[in-house]
Amino acid sequence: MKSVRTSPDYVIVVAILLLLSIGVLMVYSASAAFAYHKYGDAFYFAKRQFLFAALGVFAMLWISRLDPQKFYEWSKPGLIICFVLLIVVLIPGVGILRNGARSWLGIGAFSIQPSEFMKLAMIAYLSRMYAKPGFPIESFAKGFVPGLILLGLAFGAIMLQPDLGTGTVLMGTGLVLIFAAGARMKHLVGFMLLGIVGFVGLVLAAPYRIQRIVAFLNPWEDPLGAGYQLIQSLYAIGPGGLLGLGLGMSKQKHLYLPEPHTDFIFSILAEELGFIGAATVILLFAIIVWRGVRVAITSPDLFSSLVAMGITAMIMIQAVINIGVVSGAFPVTGITLPFLSYGGSSLTLTLAAVGILLNLSRFSNR
Repeated sequence: MKSVRTSPDYVIVVAILLLLSIGVLMVYSASAAFAYHKYGDAFYFAKRQFLFAALGVFAMLWISRLDPQKFYEWSKPGLIICFVLLIVVLIPGVGILRNGARSWLGIGAFSIQPSEFMKLAMIAYLSRMYAKPGFPIESFAKGFVPGLILLGLAFGAIMLQPDLGTGTVLMGTGLVLIFAAGARMKHLVGFMLLGIVGFVGLVLAAPYRIQRIVAFLNPWEDPLGAGYQLIQSLYAIGPGGLLGLGLGMSKQKHLYLPEPHTDFIFSILAEELGFIGAATVILLFAIIVWRGVRVAITSPDLFSSLVAMGITAMIMIQAVINIGVVSGAFPVTGITLPFLSYGGSSLTLTLAAVGILLNLSRFSNR
Protein backbone atom coordinates (compact mmCIF):
# COMPACT_ATOMS: atom_id res chain seq x y z
CA MET A 1 0.00 0.00 0.00
CA LYS A 2 1.12 3.56 -0.64
CA SER A 3 1.70 5.54 2.52
CA VAL A 4 0.78 8.89 0.98
CA ARG A 5 -2.92 9.63 1.25
CA THR A 6 -4.91 11.95 -0.95
CA SER A 7 -8.50 13.09 -0.63
CA PRO A 8 -11.22 10.50 -1.33
CA ASP A 9 -13.08 10.53 -4.62
CA TYR A 10 -15.64 13.27 -3.94
CA VAL A 11 -17.52 12.48 -7.15
CA ILE A 12 -18.51 9.15 -5.57
CA VAL A 13 -19.43 10.91 -2.31
CA VAL A 14 -21.71 13.40 -4.08
CA ALA A 15 -23.38 10.69 -6.18
CA ILE A 16 -24.02 8.55 -3.08
CA LEU A 17 -25.44 11.45 -1.05
CA LEU A 18 -27.75 12.41 -3.93
CA LEU A 19 -29.02 8.83 -4.23
CA LEU A 20 -29.54 8.63 -0.46
CA SER A 21 -31.49 11.90 -0.46
CA ILE A 22 -33.68 10.72 -3.33
CA GLY A 23 -34.07 7.39 -1.54
CA VAL A 24 -35.30 8.83 1.77
CA LEU A 25 -37.70 11.12 -0.09
CA MET A 26 -39.06 8.30 -2.23
CA VAL A 27 -39.35 5.88 0.69
CA TYR A 28 -41.60 8.43 2.39
CA SER A 29 -43.62 9.08 -0.75
CA ALA A 30 -43.97 5.40 -1.65
CA SER A 31 -44.74 4.15 1.86
CA ALA A 32 -46.81 6.96 3.38
CA ALA A 33 -50.21 5.49 2.48
CA PHE A 34 -49.32 1.94 3.55
CA ALA A 35 -47.54 3.14 6.72
CA TYR A 36 -50.54 5.22 7.79
CA HIS A 37 -52.90 2.36 6.99
CA LYS A 38 -50.90 -0.17 9.03
CA TYR A 39 -49.18 1.87 11.75
CA GLY A 40 -51.09 5.15 11.87
CA ASP A 41 -47.87 7.04 11.07
CA ALA A 42 -47.15 8.14 7.50
CA PHE A 43 -43.48 8.67 8.40
CA TYR A 44 -43.01 5.18 9.90
CA PHE A 45 -40.70 3.84 7.19
CA ALA A 46 -39.18 7.20 6.24
CA LYS A 47 -37.92 7.82 9.79
CA ARG A 48 -36.27 4.42 9.92
CA GLN A 49 -34.78 4.83 6.47
CA PHE A 50 -33.29 8.18 7.52
CA LEU A 51 -31.81 6.54 10.63
CA PHE A 52 -30.33 3.67 8.59
CA ALA A 53 -28.93 6.16 6.06
CA ALA A 54 -27.36 8.26 8.83
CA LEU A 55 -25.76 5.19 10.44
CA GLY A 56 -24.58 4.01 7.04
CA VAL A 57 -23.00 7.37 6.17
CA PHE A 58 -21.23 7.39 9.55
CA ALA A 59 -19.91 3.87 8.85
CA MET A 60 -18.90 4.91 5.34
CA LEU A 61 -16.91 7.91 6.58
CA TRP A 62 -15.31 5.93 9.43
CA ILE A 63 -14.27 3.07 7.15
CA SER A 64 -12.90 5.52 4.58
CA ARG A 65 -10.35 6.66 7.20
CA LEU A 66 -9.11 3.20 8.26
CA ASP A 67 -5.76 1.70 7.41
CA PRO A 68 -6.50 -0.24 4.18
CA GLN A 69 -4.29 -3.08 5.44
CA LYS A 70 -7.17 -3.88 7.83
CA PHE A 71 -9.33 -5.03 4.93
CA TYR A 72 -6.69 -7.61 4.00
CA GLU A 73 -6.33 -8.79 7.60
CA TRP A 74 -10.08 -9.04 8.24
CA SER A 75 -10.94 -10.82 4.99
CA LYS A 76 -10.36 -14.40 6.21
CA PRO A 77 -12.04 -14.18 9.65
CA GLY A 78 -14.85 -12.15 8.05
CA LEU A 79 -15.58 -14.93 5.55
CA ILE A 80 -15.57 -17.59 8.29
CA ILE A 81 -17.97 -15.56 10.45
CA CYS A 82 -20.33 -15.04 7.50
CA PHE A 83 -20.38 -18.77 6.73
CA VAL A 84 -21.24 -19.48 10.37
CA LEU A 85 -24.05 -16.91 10.29
CA LEU A 86 -25.43 -18.44 7.08
CA ILE A 87 -25.69 -21.76 8.91
CA VAL A 88 -27.13 -20.25 12.11
CA VAL A 89 -29.86 -18.37 10.22
CA LEU A 90 -31.24 -21.70 8.92
CA ILE A 91 -31.94 -23.00 12.44
CA PRO A 92 -35.72 -22.90 13.12
CA GLY A 93 -36.51 -20.57 15.99
CA VAL A 94 -33.26 -18.66 15.46
CA GLY A 95 -33.55 -17.42 11.88
CA ILE A 96 -36.45 -15.07 11.24
CA LEU A 97 -38.87 -16.08 8.47
CA ARG A 98 -39.98 -13.22 6.19
CA ASN A 99 -41.75 -13.50 2.85
CA GLY A 100 -41.10 -17.23 2.78
CA ALA A 101 -37.32 -16.97 3.31
CA ARG A 102 -35.43 -17.64 6.55
CA SER A 103 -32.83 -14.93 5.93
CA TRP A 104 -32.72 -12.77 9.06
CA LEU A 105 -31.14 -12.83 12.51
CA GLY A 106 -32.14 -10.52 15.34
CA ILE A 107 -35.21 -9.24 17.14
CA GLY A 108 -37.94 -7.34 15.30
CA ALA A 109 -36.66 -4.27 13.50
CA PHE A 110 -33.15 -4.83 14.92
CA SER A 111 -32.15 -7.61 12.60
CA ILE A 112 -29.44 -8.35 10.05
CA GLN A 113 -29.33 -10.36 6.85
CA PRO A 114 -26.16 -12.53 6.86
CA SER A 115 -26.31 -13.04 3.09
CA GLU A 116 -25.77 -9.29 2.59
CA PHE A 117 -22.58 -9.42 4.66
CA MET A 118 -21.45 -12.52 2.78
CA LYS A 119 -21.32 -10.55 -0.48
CA LEU A 120 -18.74 -8.13 0.90
CA ALA A 121 -16.81 -10.84 2.79
CA MET A 122 -16.55 -12.92 -0.39
CA ILE A 123 -15.23 -9.93 -2.35
CA ALA A 124 -12.52 -9.30 0.25
CA TYR A 125 -11.44 -12.94 0.56
CA LEU A 126 -11.37 -13.70 -3.17
CA SER A 127 -9.35 -10.51 -3.72
CA ARG A 128 -6.90 -11.64 -1.05
CA MET A 129 -6.60 -15.10 -2.59
CA TYR A 130 -6.08 -13.87 -6.15
CA ALA A 131 -3.65 -11.13 -5.06
CA LYS A 132 -1.14 -13.63 -3.68
CA PRO A 133 2.11 -13.50 -5.68
CA GLY A 134 2.23 -16.30 -8.23
CA PHE A 135 -1.38 -17.42 -7.74
CA PRO A 136 -2.13 -19.64 -10.79
CA ILE A 137 -5.35 -17.91 -11.85
CA GLU A 138 -4.98 -19.16 -15.45
CA SER A 139 -4.97 -22.78 -14.25
CA PHE A 140 -8.41 -24.38 -14.25
CA ALA A 141 -7.85 -26.80 -11.35
CA LYS A 142 -5.57 -24.68 -9.16
CA GLY A 143 -6.77 -21.17 -9.99
CA PHE A 144 -10.32 -21.17 -11.35
CA VAL A 145 -11.94 -23.96 -9.36
CA PRO A 146 -10.99 -22.85 -5.78
CA GLY A 147 -12.87 -19.56 -6.20
CA LEU A 148 -15.87 -21.36 -7.67
CA ILE A 149 -15.97 -23.77 -4.73
CA LEU A 150 -16.17 -20.88 -2.26
CA LEU A 151 -18.84 -19.15 -4.34
CA GLY A 152 -20.76 -22.41 -4.69
CA LEU A 153 -20.75 -23.08 -0.94
CA ALA A 154 -21.99 -19.57 -0.19
CA PHE A 155 -24.59 -19.73 -2.98
CA GLY A 156 -25.81 -23.10 -1.72
CA ALA A 157 -26.21 -21.83 1.84
CA ILE A 158 -28.12 -18.78 0.60
CA MET A 159 -30.38 -20.94 -1.57
CA LEU A 160 -31.33 -23.01 1.48
CA GLN A 161 -33.06 -19.91 2.88
CA PRO A 162 -34.05 -19.59 -0.09
CA ASP A 163 -32.93 -16.26 -1.62
CA LEU A 164 -32.24 -16.56 -5.34
CA GLY A 165 -31.88 -12.79 -5.79
CA THR A 166 -29.01 -12.34 -3.33
CA GLY A 167 -27.41 -15.56 -4.54
CA THR A 168 -27.49 -14.27 -8.12
CA VAL A 169 -25.79 -11.01 -7.12
CA LEU A 170 -23.15 -12.97 -5.18
CA MET A 171 -22.36 -15.24 -8.12
CA GLY A 172 -22.36 -12.41 -10.64
CA THR A 173 -20.01 -10.33 -8.50
CA GLY A 174 -17.73 -13.30 -7.98
CA LEU A 175 -17.48 -13.99 -11.71
CA VAL A 176 -16.62 -10.35 -12.44
CA LEU A 177 -13.92 -10.56 -9.79
CA ILE A 178 -12.51 -13.78 -11.23
CA PHE A 179 -12.47 -12.22 -14.70
CA ALA A 180 -10.69 -9.10 -13.38
CA ALA A 181 -8.13 -11.31 -11.66
CA GLY A 182 -7.10 -12.76 -15.03
CA ALA A 183 -9.01 -16.03 -15.47
CA ARG A 184 -9.12 -17.53 -18.93
CA MET A 185 -12.17 -16.62 -20.97
CA LYS A 186 -12.84 -20.22 -22.00
CA HIS A 187 -13.12 -21.20 -18.34
CA LEU A 188 -15.58 -18.38 -17.66
CA VAL A 189 -17.69 -19.11 -20.74
CA GLY A 190 -17.80 -22.81 -19.90
CA PHE A 191 -18.90 -22.11 -16.35
CA MET A 192 -21.55 -19.61 -17.47
CA LEU A 193 -23.04 -22.19 -19.83
CA LEU A 194 -23.09 -24.69 -16.97
CA GLY A 195 -24.59 -21.99 -14.74
CA ILE A 196 -27.45 -21.44 -17.18
CA VAL A 197 -28.29 -25.14 -17.00
CA GLY A 198 -28.15 -24.98 -13.19
CA PHE A 199 -30.34 -21.87 -13.13
CA VAL A 200 -32.96 -23.63 -15.25
CA GLY A 201 -32.82 -26.53 -12.80
CA LEU A 202 -33.38 -24.20 -9.83
CA VAL A 203 -36.35 -22.64 -11.58
CA LEU A 204 -37.90 -26.02 -12.41
CA ALA A 205 -37.37 -27.21 -8.83
CA ALA A 206 -39.66 -24.51 -7.39
CA PRO A 207 -43.19 -24.04 -8.78
CA TYR A 208 -43.34 -20.37 -7.71
CA ARG A 209 -40.24 -19.64 -9.80
CA ILE A 210 -41.89 -21.24 -12.83
CA GLN A 211 -44.87 -18.97 -12.24
CA ARG A 212 -42.54 -15.95 -12.20
CA ILE A 213 -41.02 -16.98 -15.53
CA VAL A 214 -44.49 -17.45 -17.06
CA ALA A 215 -45.57 -14.08 -15.66
CA PHE A 216 -42.44 -12.49 -17.08
CA LEU A 217 -43.17 -13.80 -20.57
CA ASN A 218 -46.86 -12.84 -20.45
CA PRO A 219 -48.02 -11.21 -17.20
CA TRP A 220 -51.53 -10.62 -18.59
CA GLU A 221 -52.11 -14.37 -18.75
CA ASP A 222 -52.57 -14.31 -14.97
CA PRO A 223 -53.26 -10.63 -14.12
CA LEU A 224 -54.54 -11.32 -10.60
CA GLY A 225 -51.93 -13.95 -9.73
CA ALA A 226 -48.34 -14.40 -10.86
CA GLY A 227 -48.46 -11.44 -13.26
CA TYR A 228 -50.07 -8.99 -10.82
CA GLN A 229 -46.90 -7.39 -9.46
CA LEU A 230 -45.31 -6.77 -12.85
CA ILE A 231 -48.53 -5.40 -14.33
CA GLN A 232 -48.95 -2.95 -11.44
CA SER A 233 -45.31 -1.92 -11.83
CA LEU A 234 -45.84 -1.19 -15.52
CA TYR A 235 -49.03 0.71 -14.69
CA ALA A 236 -46.87 2.90 -12.46
CA ILE A 237 -44.03 3.47 -14.94
CA GLY A 238 -46.24 4.06 -18.01
CA PRO A 239 -48.18 7.17 -16.90
CA GLY A 240 -45.01 8.86 -15.61
CA GLY A 241 -44.16 10.25 -19.03
CA LEU A 242 -41.37 12.79 -19.26
CA LEU A 243 -41.85 14.75 -16.03
CA GLY A 244 -44.01 12.40 -13.97
CA LEU A 245 -47.29 12.93 -12.11
CA GLY A 246 -45.54 14.94 -9.41
CA LEU A 247 -43.96 14.04 -6.08
CA GLY A 248 -46.49 12.32 -3.85
CA MET A 249 -49.05 11.92 -6.66
CA SER A 250 -48.56 8.21 -7.39
CA LYS A 251 -51.73 6.15 -7.70
CA GLN A 252 -50.09 2.72 -7.60
CA LYS A 253 -48.63 3.21 -4.13
CA HIS A 254 -52.15 3.22 -2.67
CA LEU A 255 -52.09 -0.52 -1.95
CA TYR A 256 -52.10 -1.52 -5.63
CA LEU A 257 -48.38 -2.21 -6.15
CA PRO A 258 -46.89 -4.64 -3.58
CA GLU A 259 -43.56 -3.61 -1.99
CA PRO A 260 -43.68 -0.01 -3.34
CA HIS A 261 -41.02 1.22 -0.89
CA THR A 262 -38.66 -1.76 -1.17
CA ASP A 263 -38.15 -3.86 -4.31
CA PHE A 264 -40.40 -1.71 -6.53
CA ILE A 265 -39.48 1.77 -5.38
CA PHE A 266 -38.08 2.58 -8.84
CA SER A 267 -41.59 2.10 -10.29
CA ILE A 268 -43.02 4.76 -7.96
CA LEU A 269 -40.08 7.04 -8.70
CA ALA A 270 -40.73 6.73 -12.45
CA GLU A 271 -44.45 7.36 -11.90
CA GLU A 272 -43.94 10.51 -9.81
CA LEU A 273 -40.73 11.94 -11.32
CA GLY A 274 -41.05 10.60 -14.85
CA PHE A 275 -38.33 9.80 -17.35
CA ILE A 276 -36.21 12.71 -16.09
CA GLY A 277 -36.20 11.37 -12.52
CA ALA A 278 -35.57 7.78 -13.56
CA ALA A 279 -32.78 8.81 -15.96
CA THR A 280 -31.17 10.91 -13.21
CA VAL A 281 -31.02 7.89 -10.88
CA ILE A 282 -29.57 5.70 -13.63
CA LEU A 283 -27.00 8.40 -14.44
CA LEU A 284 -25.92 8.57 -10.77
CA PHE A 285 -25.40 4.80 -10.74
CA ALA A 286 -23.42 5.06 -13.98
CA ILE A 287 -21.19 7.72 -12.37
CA ILE A 288 -20.54 5.45 -9.38
CA VAL A 289 -19.62 2.55 -11.69
CA TRP A 290 -17.34 4.81 -13.77
CA ARG A 291 -15.51 6.17 -10.74
CA GLY A 292 -15.37 2.73 -9.09
CA VAL A 293 -13.73 1.18 -12.14
CA ARG A 294 -11.38 4.16 -12.22
CA VAL A 295 -10.34 3.46 -8.63
CA ALA A 296 -9.76 -0.21 -9.52
CA ILE A 297 -7.61 0.65 -12.53
CA THR A 298 -5.49 3.22 -10.67
CA SER A 299 -5.06 1.28 -7.41
CA PRO A 300 -1.44 0.73 -6.31
CA ASP A 301 -1.73 -3.04 -5.75
CA LEU A 302 -3.73 -6.01 -7.01
CA PHE A 303 -5.68 -6.60 -3.77
CA SER A 304 -6.99 -3.01 -3.71
CA SER A 305 -7.79 -3.17 -7.42
CA LEU A 306 -9.83 -6.37 -7.08
CA VAL A 307 -11.71 -5.15 -3.99
CA ALA A 308 -12.63 -1.92 -5.77
CA MET A 309 -13.78 -3.84 -8.84
CA GLY A 310 -15.79 -6.30 -6.74
CA ILE A 311 -17.63 -3.57 -4.80
CA THR A 312 -18.37 -1.67 -8.01
CA ALA A 313 -19.65 -4.85 -9.68
CA MET A 314 -21.86 -5.68 -6.69
CA ILE A 315 -23.58 -2.28 -6.82
CA MET A 316 -23.87 -2.35 -10.61
CA ILE A 317 -25.33 -5.88 -10.81
CA GLN A 318 -27.87 -5.23 -8.07
CA ALA A 319 -29.02 -1.95 -9.65
CA VAL A 320 -29.27 -3.46 -13.14
CA ILE A 321 -31.30 -6.46 -11.93
CA ASN A 322 -33.68 -4.35 -9.83
CA ILE A 323 -34.38 -1.82 -12.58
CA GLY A 324 -34.67 -4.65 -15.10
CA VAL A 325 -37.22 -6.45 -12.91
CA VAL A 326 -39.50 -3.46 -12.31
CA SER A 327 -39.46 -2.54 -16.02
CA GLY A 328 -40.23 -6.08 -17.18
CA ALA A 329 -36.81 -6.86 -18.66
CA PHE A 330 -36.09 -9.64 -16.10
CA PRO A 331 -38.32 -12.06 -14.17
CA VAL A 332 -39.47 -10.83 -10.77
CA THR A 333 -37.01 -11.57 -7.96
CA GLY A 334 -36.49 -10.03 -4.55
CA ILE A 335 -33.58 -7.62 -5.02
CA THR A 336 -33.57 -4.12 -3.58
CA LEU A 337 -32.29 -1.03 -5.37
CA PRO A 338 -29.06 0.12 -3.67
CA PHE A 339 -29.30 3.38 -1.68
CA LEU A 340 -33.00 3.87 -2.52
CA SER A 341 -35.01 0.85 -1.34
CA TYR A 342 -36.10 0.64 2.28
CA GLY A 343 -33.99 -1.74 4.37
CA GLY A 344 -31.45 -1.56 7.16
CA SER A 345 -29.00 -4.39 6.45
CA SER A 346 -28.78 -3.78 2.72
CA LEU A 347 -28.40 0.00 3.02
CA THR A 348 -25.83 0.08 5.81
CA LEU A 349 -23.81 -2.76 4.32
CA THR A 350 -23.72 -1.13 0.89
CA LEU A 351 -22.65 2.21 2.41
CA ALA A 352 -19.93 0.40 4.36
CA ALA A 353 -18.75 -1.13 1.07
CA VAL A 354 -18.66 2.34 -0.47
CA GLY A 355 -16.55 3.43 2.52
CA ILE A 356 -13.98 0.80 1.50
CA LEU A 357 -14.12 2.07 -2.08
CA LEU A 358 -13.54 5.65 -0.87
CA ASN A 359 -10.69 4.45 1.33
CA LEU A 360 -8.99 2.82 -1.64
CA SER A 361 -9.56 5.92 -3.77
CA ARG A 362 -7.37 7.87 -1.33
CA PHE A 363 -4.38 5.80 -2.43
CA SER A 364 -5.15 5.56 -6.16
CA ASN A 365 -2.81 7.08 -8.70
CA ARG A 366 -5.10 9.62 -10.34
